Amino acid sequence: MIRILVCFVTLFLSVVPVKARTVELMLSPAKAPEPVKKYHLLPKADEQTDSDAVPLYEKVVQSLPDDSQITQMREWLETPPDKLPLQQVQSTLDKLKSTLQLIEQATKCKECNWPPFNRETISDNLTKYRKLSFIVAVQVRAQIAQRQYDQAISTIRNGFAMARQNGVASNLIQSLVGVSIAGLMCRQLEQFVQAPDAPNLYWALQSLPRPLIDLNKQIELEVANLKKQKDPLLRRQFEEQLKPSHDRVRLQSKRLDRDVAALQCVEAIRLYAGKHDGKFPDELSQITDLRIPDNPIDQKPFVYRKTGSKATLEAPAPEGGTDKDALRYELNLKE
Repeated sequence: MIRILVCFVTLFLSVVPVKARTVELMLSPAKAPEPVKKYHLLPKADEQTDSDAVPLYEKVVQSLPDDSQITQMREWLETPPDKLPLQQVQSTLDKLKSTLQLIEQATKCKECNWPPFNRETISDNLTKYRKLSFIVAVQVRAQIAQRQYDQAISTIRNGFAMARQNGVASNLIQSLVGVSIAGLMCRQLEQFVQAPDAPNLYWALQSLPRPLIDLNKQIELEVANLKKQKDPLLRRQFEEQLKPSHDRVRLQSKRLDRDVAALQCVEAIRLYAGKHDGKFPDELSQITDLRIPDNPIDQKPFVYRKTGSKATLEAPAPEGGTDKDALRYELNLKE
């Protein structure tokens, strides 16, 4: 079992997208929503049911489209919302209406009792959950393209809830799928904040829990399993193999929180521009009516620079990380 976990963790971390992220955002000044806490990115308590999400997800994965359709959806996820072949996209989503309804129903369940780890089925099952997230993300993009902003927020909420539900699985691999799904939702928020007249989500992002997905319990469980290995030499070998993976897993979780915090900063900047004649602040410290989050990875402020009518927001690569762990937003304001 331990050998299997080592292989799975190493394999998963090798395929999670970790490209250096430089993203150009074309922003519009924004006003605060009324009320300011109008929007939320996880289901509220009064929206949740006492049901278990797992049986619903089991139904959902049986209705997945074939691989060619999933490949098409992944291509659409690389396409800006205003460039989507909207009629084709919407036709595909209409055929998946029952699937999307089941996903929404599952994400509102209070319970999510995943079955025990099964090495025979885990890889296939996790692939299916990632495919579900592609469908949700494409729906978000279509809704953004049609300026259906409240519906897009609701769909992003489903995506974050699905990510959190995968994140509570007892095995680390499925929890990492949750991190991946949440990261995909952050990519859709990058599109959302650029949409014309899109409502501001500063307070919705601020209310998300930190960490958004906590992987410490799963790591502790794996470490405890290592101690069951009676051969001390073999146990030490596994410990040496897993430690770098566990360090990387912790960084993945913190990177997710960093991405949420960076988007919160972007929304604070949009609010500032809405109050100051469509101009960026010279420094983040000029935004005095909102709390500007620090980078959760190093607990330091994000690096912000204004150059003329443009600005950048950066999170450098953390200690022990690589350039691929850095984030840079290049900010422009629409005239």
